[in-house]
Amino acid sequence: MLGAALEIIRTEGADCLTLGHLAIRAGVSKPVVYDHFGSRSGLLIALYRWIDTDRIDTFRQAMAAAAKGRDETIASLADAYIRCAADLTGEFHIVGAALAGSPEKAEVYEELLGQSVAMFVAVLRPFSGMSEGAATRLCTGLVGAGEALSAAIVGGRIVEADAIATFGDIIRGSLP
Repeated sequence: MLGAALEIIRTEGADCLTLGHLAIRAGVSKPVVYDHFGSRSGLLIALYRWIDTDRIDTFRQAMAAAAKGRDETIASLADAYIRCAADLTGEFHIVGAALAGSPEKAEVYEELLGQSVAMFVAVLRPFSGMSEGAATRLCTGLVGAGEALSAAIVGGRIVEADAIATFGDIIRGSLP
């Protein structure tokens, strides 16, 4: 059903994504969709998480293949994060915008950002010598910078290669 929901967003826009329309497009009854998602917000949150899980899996695979030295790890981290976060299809941002203002979205967004921060800590802490708390605070800022650079790519204000290079510089300059 999530695949059908994403297809609706791609072809018709987020405003057309309703539980009833999803039931028709997915070839299931309305009660099935309502039982599964509960509400349109529930559907959007599930879709938001689904897209993010795909992005995180791609990021993890890229980092698993990365070289182990400090500079190589930073370069790989910058490249993988920007490429994964800069959803040029706009789907993640479209779903996020459709959820804007909902308390549920704020909770999910914080959860997903927390996962990204934890991944950054795991990748960078061996090279920083920082305490867990200090590394978490630093990585929170780094994820914010990565998100801002990614949004600039999606908005056409910066090209991907420049965002990756800038993010690598920010990471490198932030580590002791």
